Amino acid sequence: MNREPIYAALFILAAGAAGFATTSRRLRHWSDVGPAEQPALFVIQKSETAEERRPLPAKWRARVDLYLYAHAPDDSTPPATAMNPLLDAVETALAPDPVSNVQTLGGLVQHCWIAGRIETDEGVLGGQAVAIVPIEILVSG
Repeated sequence: MNREPIYAALFILAAGAAGFATTSRRLRHWSDVGPAEQPALFVIQKSETAEERRPLPAKWRARVDLYLYAHAPDDSTPPATAMNPLLDAVETALAPDPVSNVQTLGGLVQHCWIAGRIETDEGVLGGQAVAIVPIEILVSG
């Protein structure tokens, strides 16, 4: 597995999904990302698992988290109204090709998708909304 091109391709794809004011592969806590720097996207490598397939090369599954931050424009607007379009944009960017039904990150992987439960926090943090989107990437060696 050639890791860096894969993670870089995912970052470029996710960062281009919406009009993010801040994007990075180094996580910052939402309290350190002011409203003027939002919406924000952070892409974090989480884990990698190898599956042995002798005599074939190992099959790798990489897990990544996308952290999205959005701030409500005022005290009367729910922060979810700023977050929901960002989640929709990321989902659209990661959508599989309609013909092959897979997202290959430009041919670098077998498939990349939103895998599981998206964690959100909206309202408890005042005007701040946070979402953590789990991504899984399947790579054959």
